[in-house]
Amino acid sequence: MKLAFSTLGVPGMPLPDVLRLATAHGYHGVELRTHPEEPVHPGLGSAERAEVAAEFKGSGVEILGLAGYARVAAPGDDEPVLAEIRTLLDLARDLGAPYIRVFPGGDLDVQTPEEADATAARRLGTAAEYANDLGVRILLETHDSHRTAADAMRVLGLVGHRQVGALWDVMHTWLGGEQPSETYAALSPHLGYVQVKDIASADDTTPLPLGAGVLPLAECVEILSRHGWDGWLCWEYEKRWYETAQPLPELLGAGSEHLSRLLNESA
Repeated sequence: MKLAFSTLGVPGMPLPDVLRLATAHGYHGVELRTHPEEPVHPGLGSAERAEVAAEFKGSGVEILGLAGYARVAAPGDDEPVLAEIRTLLDLARDLGAPYIRVFPGGDLDVQTPEEADATAARRLGTAAEYANDLGVRILLETHDSHRTAADAMRVLGLVGHRQVGALWDVMHTWLGGEQPSETYAALSPHLGYVQVKDIASADDTTPLPLGAGVLPLAECVEILSRHGWDGWLCWEYEKRWYETAQPLPELLGAGSEHLSRLLNESA
């Protein structure tokens, strides 16, 4: 398995500094948070996109994926959501990123679960054809209204397209009461990559160094290893939302060592 970290943990950091951190601490890739407050976002022109791609190529670090904020199950018209996804897919193609991340984002106060599932599946099915032409995969993250693999599979089962898969966020499936073995069994045919993290408890989701909290990271890695899965583990450290959390740069070395140790123990 290869290791990456998300730029959510280093909000606003210039790209050269991000790449230096990755190479210094043994990370093979970076997940780019694509928000207007970040250096890489859909508003970049063609020359800027080419420059970003060249910086990554020159560093030897891969772009794992683009973490976007489209909410595919959200109530409302389809077209604004589809336009947001297409914009992100175009950016991924230009940068050479294999994946984009989307959220479910259903609102179960105004939708039934069935309506949210159908809305998400309809939009993802439409976007899949565009993604297919670009060679980019859309990954639905286990998050918010669909935080478990069982939730996500209700949508992915309706879509049934190879360009639409799943992103396993280990915190959300755990918060949803799902065992890692159950999550993997459901998502494995669709799994793009896995977001790892650690927290103190279900009531305190402030990000912690890997291994310092309660999330079943060792069990997740062991299950992935046992089944021969050879994809990416991406550390999503939510510094952007928790300003008092310890700075990520000083944790990255120990984080890659912890993940490498889990991988060795599970081999």
